Amino acid sequence: MSPRGVATPDVRERLFAAAERIVEREGPGALTSRAVTTEADCAKGLLHAHFAGLDDFVGQLCLDRFARTAARARALSESAGKGTVSGNLNAVVVAFFDRGGPALSGLALTRPAAAQRFREALEAGAPGFAAIQEAVADYVEAERTLGRVAATADPHTVALAVVGTAHHLLMTTWPGAPDPRPAMRRLVAALVGD
Repeated sequence: MSPRGVATPDVRERLFAAAERIVEREGPGALTSRAVTTEADCAKGLLHAHFAGLDDFVGQLCLDRFARTAARARALSESAGKGTVSGNLNAVVVAFFDRGGPALSGLALTRPAAAQRFREALEAGAPGFAAIQEAVADYVEAERTLGRVAATADPHTVALAVVGTAHHLLMTTWPGAPDPRPAMRRLVAALVGD
């Protein structure tokens, strides 16, 4: 444990990673401020020193993870013409399901104050499903231009199907449920074929 009064490096990420491990291992009901700080091996008050409470923490955790996925989606354009189309898309969409994604989404939905903070941030421009969908559509368009996706494919429809299905699976999967990633990979392959 970090000694009292000594700065904890990368405190947000350390607490976020601890929360993800708890939710993956024990489910959303096990997430408490004390559980997070114990898992992170840091001072009990550290979470409340950096967040307005557990709801703020959960909202910020979800926003952080969406921002990371959106950044990966925006980077898709650099992959146009490289690797396989389905492989490139899967690298982004299966990220939704890594590190406790379904359980974290369920957690945010069961905590109204966290969900409200999340909605407000999205309304203020924080990246969410819409930003990821736009990046996927841009990538599919680039691959269509290169002839690696059928000329008849509509990039916006492909993006809606991919991101919408990821959203559906994210919201309807729980700890211990069958892994949703194989279904996502089959959908991506059916839509863009390689």
